[in-house]
Amino acid sequence: MKQKSNYRFKLVLVGIVFVIVFGDGHAEADFTFGEPINLGPVFNSSSTDFPDCFSADGLEMYLSSRKAGGYGYGDIWVSRRPTTDEDWGTPEHLGSPINTGNNDYVSHISADGLELYFTTYNRSGGYGEYDMWMTTRTTKDDPWEEPMNLGPVVNSQSQDTGPKICSDELELYFSSNRPGGHGIDDIWVSRRATKNDPWGEPENLGLTVNSPSSDWGHSISPDGLALYFSSNRPGGFGDDDLWVTTRPTTSDPWRPPFNLGSVVNSSYADYATCISSDGYTLLFGSNRPDGCGEFDIWQTPIIPIVDLNRDGIVDAIDMGIVVENWGTDEPLCDIGPMPWGDGIVDVEDLKVLAEYLFGDMECIAHFKLDETKGTIANDSARNRDGTVHGNPQWKPIGGVIGGALQLDGIDDYIRIRSLLNPAKGAFSIFAWIKGGAPGQAILSQADGVNWLCTDSVEGSLMTELKPAGRGGILLSQTCITDSDWHRIGFVWDESHRYLYVDGSEVAKDTASLSGLEDAYGGLYFGTGSTLALGSFFSGLIDDVRIYNRAVRP
Repeated sequence: MKQKSNYRFKLVLVGIVFVIVFGDGHAEADFTFGEPINLGPVFNSSSTDFPDCFSADGLEMYLSSRKAGGYGYGDIWVSRRPTTDEDWGTPEHLGSPINTGNNDYVSHISADGLELYFTTYNRSGGYGEYDMWMTTRTTKDDPWEEPMNLGPVVNSQSQDTGPKICSDELELYFSSNRPGGHGIDDIWVSRRATKNDPWGEPENLGLTVNSPSSDWGHSISPDGLALYFSSNRPGGFGDDDLWVTTRPTTSDPWRPPFNLGSVVNSSYADYATCISSDGYTLLFGSNRPDGCGEFDIWQTPIIPIVDLNRDGIVDAIDMGIVVENWGTDEPLCDIGPMPWGDGIVDVEDLKVLAEYLFGDMECIAHFKLDETKGTIANDSARNRDGTVHGNPQWKPIGGVIGGALQLDGIDDYIRIRSLLNPAKGAFSIFAWIKGGAPGQAILSQADGVNWLCTDSVEGSLMTELKPAGRGGILLSQTCITDSDWHRIGFVWDESHRYLYVDGSEVAKDTASLSGLEDAYGGLYFGTGSTLALGSFFSGLIDDVRIYNRAVRP
């Protein structure tokens, strides 16, 4: 009874907050980072690979690499995908006129996708050993044209590298060892009033950001409120560490930077940052162990801090903190839109908090499937990790949320020890899937039945979980084997069975049921309950969540 009362209180609080309207403000979000994972051999080689940038539409990812197939010591490559729901393709060499026989690297594409800034060593027509250049294209389908040097105002006789342009194209950040700096390498910025004006005289970011050490390998967040960079200054964990400085608005000065911490940084060299187009993922280069080459590309999720009072649980108290700061610019509560906030505590912050407050409450298993290799599928909820069988392929950035697991439909699956008995009470299951074929199973129980599967004719979502008394399977009319991503779900509320596809109810019992059949065995992801041929799933599975209560999508 106490649990239900608390839940009602949270719902009432949500209702109250949604109708409150207050003033204006500015701030940045409070966030942390998840465990880094390697992007794997599709992007990393036995040589050196670094992330450069993402296009604003999320369909192109640029990287610098010394892998085989290039022209010189380092070249620029690009990976593409047709839509943000599909896998990244194998990186392609940009070729000439961008790449040369020298070192071409650290590219950054403009928001409209028609300008590409990059660094070149000793290219003819430059002003120093390392200069910054720009190439253009008429449309996104056209080839890149002959590069142009950014000129002697921005470039110098020193080493000027790593051009990163803000989304409004009015600020250009770069690293340089030119005179007037404070350390070995400093971060500078050149500004202009409009896109049609020339770049102004570069300004050093000063000792607030720069140090007597090397500060470089930077990237700017999509909203221009966070600047990530690499530094070997004191206070780090390795040779080079990742740091970030923030500012409340693009008109405010940068604040003192802070180290991203030991979760992201290692005792090795970590640098060359890049932020995904949606702002949820930070990519960086590192020579830490368990990589594919000398330097590899790694990624870490950017996670909002929703436990506002740091008591170890997200609950109504955290919601109350949001209410108390409604309409202000309190950074602690400005967690939405993810991940940087919008400068005011409002309904956007409430949406992020509510997702954690209700979405993960009583989550007894959460398999993100973001690994890059190995035979263990980690459970981030209760540490009930699964064992991977067969030879499925990890897709580190091929999922809807981070990575996913590609199953071959022959003998690939995951085995998890027993989590719950369907007869013991309400529960829910949700997963993202892509692909598959009629008659295949997504989730099943070893001594029971297929919990989420497809019918053998149309490939429609169904469940074989049956009532303890009379009754049969529950079948929807919604095909999920059409090669699109779908979030599928089963909910049992101790009265009715429900099937969901992409947030919509697609099947429900017409009459109340007394309960479901007993079963105590472990679970399978990607195959049927008896491991029968034909039941193995052929497609991608991502973000599997299991709850010991009825959860509506």
